[in-house]
Amino acid sequence: MSPSAPPAAYAPLLASVDAYLARVVAEIDLPANLAQAVNYSLLQGGKRLRPILVLLSCEAIGGREEQALPAAAAIEMIHAFSLTHDDLPAMDDDDLRRGQPTCHVRFGQAMAILAGDALATLPYLHIACHVADAATRARLIEELSGATLAMIAGQTLDTLGGFADGLSPRQRLELTHRSKTGALIRCACRLGAIAGGATDSQLAALTTYGESIGLLFQVVDDILDVTQSAEHLGKRSNKDHAAGKLTYPSILGLEESRQLAACLCQQGIEAVKPLGGEAQTLIELCQYMAVRTK
Repeated sequence: MSPSAPPAAYAPLLASVDAYLARVVAEIDLPANLAQAVNYSLLQGGKRLRPILVLLSCEAIGGREEQALPAAAAIEMIHAFSLTHDDLPAMDDDDLRRGQPTCHVRFGQAMAILAGDALATLPYLHIACHVADAATRARLIEELSGATLAMIAGQTLDTLGGFADGLSPRQRLELTHRSKTGALIRCACRLGAIAGGATDSQLAALTTYGESIGLLFQVVDDILDVTQSAEHLGKRSNKDHAAGKLTYPSILGLEESRQLAACLCQQGIEAVKPLGGEAQTLIELCQYMAVRTK
């Protein structure tokens, strides 16, 4: 049976990520008002899915948490940058994030843009200063920068279009989501593998897992957007439908969207089974992501 709550290992990893992020932010030399906005965007809670995937992927191939924490912090900063900018009036125009006013509502649009800019830059500085091995450092930076660019491309497709001719609505939707949401989730798994010194076969297994759970995350998000209230989600619901955007429920219907989520979950599980018992928490997390309600 799929778990209805995150794996037991999730809570201590979440605490580790939050504590590490707080230390990272405390070390940054920024003007006080900018530091306040960066803190607000980064430390206001959230699932921390991406950094936890970094840690779990590293541990799944025999690595240690401390090897992966710099990359985990880096990808969460990139995620926070994307949310801060996506919420702006010129983009998704959201005024609620994690049950709190969005950064531009709290601090103004100019400061939200600058906070996002800072959060888009700090990850690479952090990896450069906190990963000792030069080859690993270069691979992590290359991986994260490529995924960040893919995410930005996906946001462009979602907001402004620009698709190649001849793509069906479902193809356009999958391309958008594999880029906008899936690229960073796939990257998280690969960052953890790289930080832990994965073999080629281990990296391939975690890449496939990341691709599966990355699309799974967005399919479930689309389902929740039309089945849950804003109060439950902590953000505006039904917004994609209201904006006329393509979503899996709008193309496939709710039942087929749920079936797709179950299929993607199984793909992710099968991908990491060869890694053995060390991948059990990744399997449990994938099962939970398929049935989450927020």
